[in-house]
This record gives sequence, C-alpha cells and structure tokens, in this order.
Amino acid sequence: MHTNVPRYRIRARHTDTTVTVYQAYAPRLGLPAAREGRFPATWKRDRMTWIKPSFLWMMYRCGWGLKEDQETVLAVEITRDGFEWALRNACLSHYKADVHADRAAWKRDLRRAPVRVQWDPERDLRLNPLEHRSLQLGLAGEASTRYADEWVVSITDVTATARRIHALLQREDTEGAAALLPAEHPYPETPGLLDRLRPAP
Repeated sequence: MHTNVPRYRIRARHTDTTVTVYQAYAPRLGLPAAREGRFPATWKRDRMTWIKPSFLWMMYRCGWGLKEDQETVLAVEITRDGFEWALRNACLSHYKADVHADRAAWKRDLRRAPVRVQWDPERDLRLNPLEHRSLQLGLAGEASTRYADEWVVSITDVTATARRIHALLQREDTEGAAALLPAEHPYPETPGLLDRLRPAP
C-alpha cells in the first residue's frame, strides 16, 4: 500500500522542551524507577540501553508488557537538549554505502560514537510492520550516564495502559484501543541533525 509518510522521520510525543521515549524492564527495576522518577543505583550505567520514541514499536518489542523481564513499561520524558545531544553524537549501527565513505570509516565512527541509531519498521496497532521506519537509540558510556542522571525529567509506569490496549484488541475493539494510544507527531528536526543518520529512501 502506498504511503506518503517519509521512510526515515522521527515521530514522538514531545513538547517544546522534552521528548518521551519508551523502555520495558523487569518490575525490580521498572517499579522503583517510576516510583522515584529516576533510575535506581542498580540500573547499570555501563551497559548499552535502547530507547524508543515509538509506543507501538515498544509494544512489539515487549509484547504489551507480557514478555519476561519486560513486564513494566516506562514512558521516560527526557530533555530535548539531551535527545539532540544523542543524535549529534550518534552513528548508524549498520554500514550504509550512501552514508559512509567506506566500511573502515563507518567502523571508526562506530567505535567512537557513544550512541547508535537503528531504523526499524514502524508497527501498526496489530504490531504488523509498516513501510516507514521507527527510530531507536542505543546509549552507551557517556550517553547512558547522561541519560540516567541528567536528561530524565519524569518516569511514568504505563504498563496498565499497554495491558488495557491489548485487552481491547483481543475483544476486537480497535477504535477503543486506538483512542488510548499516546499522540506522536513528527519531531521538529534541527537542520542537518539527521544527515549522517538517515539512509537514502
């Protein structure tokens, strides 16, 4: 089916100062994070963590919060300054000939970059893949620490919403399920911000 949606475009719930991303954790991490509004000391800041602006892609990844160790779904509101720092310091996770001079250049960038970018098929309400892509950011090293300790504005447990949408879909109430989805809109990109991170359509 033809679509006019650009293949590579950031869509997210955002304000003038924040962007909402989604993650799913085991309750032992997710519940304290939501309760305190920050990640606990047991959250490993030295590991890569992936954040996703797309609610439905997160639902695809965590199975509506039903997969093991992903039972707590979090909406993490972070600063736009932090989000854009991540994009400025990112490298594509896979080599693309139209973006990189050669594989050696890509590997050098990948080793230096604290952030990795993946574009995965966006999902519809039934979690089927769509033609356009959804952004994922993998944060490591400095980026992971900045995310946990500097960028977070709020953390909200949205597991109940995920489970409610899933239950409505099981009852074939597509309209009711769609009404509960968070509103995501095209992100207002700073000119040039994604030039190195957006493969040719």
